[in-house]
This record gives sequence, C-alpha cells and structure tokens, in this order.
Amino acid sequence: MARGAHGPSQRQLRAGELVRHALAEVITREEIRHEDLAAVAITVTEVALSPDLRQATCYIMPLGGKDTDKILKALHSVSPWLGGQVAKRVSLKFAPRLHFRIDGSFDNASHIDGLLRREDVAPDLEGDLNEALSVDEPETGEDGGDGA
Repeated sequence: MARGAHGPSQRQLRAGELVRHALAEVITREEIRHEDLAAVAITVTEVALSPDLRQATCYIMPLGGKDTDKILKALHSVSPWLGGQVAKRVSLKFAPRLHFRIDGSFDNASHIDGLLRREDVAPDLEGDLNEALSVDEPETGEDGGDGA
C-alpha cells in the first residue's frame, strides 16, 4: 500500500494547524502592501502540508466570498513575504512554500443543505429523525401502571 494512503499524519496535522494560526495572525495583524488585499477580511480555514512539510496548501475564504480570483492572485504575489512572516512565528526546520486555494466546503455544505430542504426530501427526513430520536421505553402492564 502506498505511503500516505491513509491521510495526513499527526505530524502533518499539527504542523498544518500551527501554520494556519500563524498565517491567520499575519493576515489580520500585519499590513500587507497589496491594493487588492487592503481592507479585505480573509479566513484561513485549513492548511494541508505535504509529508515533508515543505509545501503548504492554504484554503482560504474571503468574507462574503466575493472577488475570489483577484484575492487569490494577490495572495500568490505576496506569498513569499507571507511565508517569511509565518516562518518567524512557527519553528519548523524549513519554511513551507505557501499555495492558496479557495475553500469550497462552504459551497458544498450549502448545496447539501438545499437538497435536504427540498419539498420532496424533507418529509422523508422528518420520519427518519423521529425514529432516531425516539427512545424505547420499558413496557408496562395493560393498565399502563407500574404494577404498584
């Protein structure tokens, strides 16, 4: 079986979380000198690191989800500076090279929510939900009492 076939290692996950926190801090607290990033709120939702921790794919979402292409281009142009700032905050052997992508999980969740709320699906889910929430109560005598 190929190495890494089971998903990221604990080391990758821990280092990715450290990089995510550091990158979010840099984006929110440092003054990025790029006109397309001025006064734009960006959320760093996840950072996935390669097994050697040298490449970092940073999933981001601008507030409101607007101008994503322009923001991605701007982030790619300042990524060497951002990588240097992250390297100052995170103690790793090598500073990871940052690559940025838009996080599509919000769109996927919204699409699934829309599907579940459709009129032809909602009644089926309501019945399943009631079955899942019902608790088997102990049976009592024919008179409904507890036999006392």
